[in-house]
Amino acid sequence: MAPQSPIQFIEAALWCTGPFELSYTDPDQKWHIRKDMLSLLQDFPNLSPSMDTYVHNDGSIANLLNAHGAIHVSSSSPEVPLTIWLHENYPYVAPIVIVGLPGVAPSPTIHLDHPFVDPSGLTVSPYIQTWEFPRCNLKDLVRNLVKIFSVDHPFSYSPTSSPFTHPSAVSKKEALDRLAGMLHYNTMALRSETDGEIEELLALQQEMDQRVAIVMTMVQGHERERCELRNRVARLTEEADVLINWIKVHDPKRAVAMGEDGIDDVFEGVDEVSKSRLQCLAADLSIEDTIYALDKAVDEGAVNFETYIRQVRILAREQFFHRAEVVKFETSHQFLYNLV
Repeated sequence: MAPQSPIQFIEAALWCTGPFELSYTDPDQKWHIRKDMLSLLQDFPNLSPSMDTYVHNDGSIANLLNAHGAIHVSSSSPEVPLTIWLHENYPYVAPIVIVGLPGVAPSPTIHLDHPFVDPSGLTVSPYIQTWEFPRCNLKDLVRNLVKIFSVDHPFSYSPTSSPFTHPSAVSKKEALDRLAGMLHYNTMALRSETDGEIEELLALQQEMDQRVAIVMTMVQGHERERCELRNRVARLTEEADVLINWIKVHDPKRAVAMGEDGIDDVFEGVDEVSKSRLQCLAADLSIEDTIYALDKAVDEGAVNFETYIRQVRILAREQFFHRAEVVKFETSHQFLYNLV
């Protein structure tokens, strides 16, 4: 038996009944499908009609007619395998276009950033998105795909960059396709740039968090130091009160005569060594108070840092000599005590 011609296959498939019956029920719909399929195969003889089971994204199953084969897009690029499934509500619903043959993965692999074809091969061009019957049909759809793939082939990364020199240079639909492709690649570039900026901002945020943690540690350290100084002042004040009360009890006449301002005069050295030791201790404490006052002046901006460093060095050198004298006095006293 001679093989069926495409028209015989299409007619037999559309009016078939039983387990192989297609999901097209309206007779007028079948005539539209027959007409569009024959017109498509006449212009693109490399495509062949077939029928098979199609599973939609929602899991529903339909027996649909399809046209599959390879279309030639340009002399410098490979042919594109294509499968066009006619939806069960065709021609009022756009056909489902897949780059690749039924049951065969597209080879070579579709590049990831194609504006109209996703990695699975599903093709959604502006022509499909704006499908409207009777303005749209299968033949014009494939012609539109040929123009799109000649500019941006699905198997090679070649973003569209054709300039629009004049509106008459290309058709309105072709201009829309190219514009959609350009917008897609511009969006991808902008997204990549935005992702880079986000990564930089995240790194900056992490660095700022680290700096905040360091500053908080410093603030907590200063707070502890302030509390320690406050406790020290309270302790020294308490000790001074105890000392004053002791003097008032044991030597009231002298305490009344000199008042609280002359409390330092209560302590007298019994000899020259004791007097020198008291003078060294007083000088040491006065230098300590001076350095503290310089610290406050630097914090308030009254003294610049260079002047502060220079004065502190001078005072620290002088304080060192006074403390050395005190240590010498204490060492001599301990030596004499051991002799006795």
